[in-house]
Amino acid sequence: MITLLISLAALVLGYLIYGAFVEKVFESDHTRTTPAYSKQDGMDYIPMPAWKVFMIQLLNIAGTGPIFGAIAGAMFGPSAYIWIVLGCIFAGATHDYLSGMLSLRHDGAGLPDLVGIYLGKKTKNVMLAFSVLLLLMVGAVFVYSPAKILGNMCGGAQNITMIWVGIVLVYYIVATMVPIDKIIGKIYPAFAIALIFMAVSLLACLIIKWPSDTPEIWDGIQNMNPKAGSLFPCLFITIACGAISGFHATQSPLMARCLKNEKLGRPIFYGSMITEGAIALIWATVSSYYFYGGGIEALGDAAINPATGKAFTDAPSIVTAVCKSWLGVFGSLLAILGVVAAPITSGDTALRSARLIVADAVGLDQKPIRNRLTICVPIFIVTAALLWFSIADESGFNILWRYFGWANQSLSVFTLWALTVFLSRLHVTKKRPYYMVTLFPAALMTSVSGTFILTAKIGFNLPQGLIPYLGTGLFTVSLMLFYWWKIKKGDSCR
Repeated sequence: MITLLISLAALVLGYLIYGAFVEKVFESDHTRTTPAYSKQDGMDYIPMPAWKVFMIQLLNIAGTGPIFGAIAGAMFGPSAYIWIVLGCIFAGATHDYLSGMLSLRHDGAGLPDLVGIYLGKKTKNVMLAFSVLLLLMVGAVFVYSPAKILGNMCGGAQNITMIWVGIVLVYYIVATMVPIDKIIGKIYPAFAIALIFMAVSLLACLIIKWPSDTPEIWDGIQNMNPKAGSLFPCLFITIACGAISGFHATQSPLMARCLKNEKLGRPIFYGSMITEGAIALIWATVSSYYFYGGGIEALGDAAINPATGKAFTDAPSIVTAVCKSWLGVFGSLLAILGVVAAPITSGDTALRSARLIVADAVGLDQKPIRNRLTICVPIFIVTAALLWFSIADESGFNILWRYFGWANQSLSVFTLWALTVFLSRLHVTKKRPYYMVTLFPAALMTSVSGTFILTAKIGFNLPQGLIPYLGTGLFTVSLMLFYWWKIKKGDSCR
């Protein structure tokens, strides 16, 4: 518990101190006209109040990542706290802020266009295919995961879950097609309130219960769950959205198109990631109590699966059990609403982002509904196919989720390197190495993503003993290649 409070305080200080530094590095300018005004179209470019933009951004990036990922990541032990705090402050929030602000400076450009500007046309084409595929996977996994929670609440029968799958999918189609202020702008704030209520309520319960037998950081950062893989890189892949997520860079341009002033960038982009990190810390502590601190015994029947007579181990069931036991009927309904709303709202904006990225690539104006349908129909056909794959086979969803996790972090690699090049060019006259802000996170995530796919069973399945060498090698080589590029470019990048 003490580790949780220290970690939460660190996130607040990170926002106040390091967030202000990153904002200074970017040189935000409140006098600039934002694309919400310069390209206002009544569909995607619409000025919106700052509090609404924050709520929407938080829900867009949250999904089930800071909840389900934190539950699974906490099984590794107290090392999860270190990754969430440091990853969130120095990598995730920095990544989200700079990608959002860079989109703002380029008239609301999507991620592939930004990558193309700073890493070249060939990389842009790779990013175009890669990001759209990731967004379709997000849409698929974030149909099934909330539908499963809702199905469990209604009895748990598979046919009931499939009904919810259909309802969520129909909602995605509608939300993807209509102007951003009609559905997203109106109902997301209420969903965000439910999500924040859940986090604050669980934090209050933790403080009241004060579980003293949960692992603390000074107990050691050894791997407490070797079966889940090695701390590096598996912890970094498991806890993605609570620390850093490439998916966020596809969502920030949506809000960059609605922002009234550049000075709002830090509270909205950096601040929403810090908030997500706080949610991840709370759920990491809740799950530590559940797995290691006697929580299973304390929850009693709520923690037991009646079908097997054993304690629940899957994240959706743990969420349901904890909320029902701690928050009562009304509180648990609000809390579970927040958990359900998070993936649903991430899923629909993921497909909306896919529509906009494809539209930008082919130059198709999205104001006419016919043009939206031209892009949306293929998008939903592919999403439905991925969804069918994940449901038809018992292991399909887990396989799709693992590929999504790797692709998610790989996307952050492209974004961070594009941001590093941007910062190298931005401060060419100042002779200050501000590119360091994103250089080391870029090298780290290159190492994480590369090592994981080389050694994972879903990848090349190389021997686990090679992990230290692969991790160190990829980190070092990526730094060397960057400095080689800087030397090659000469004064234009110093």
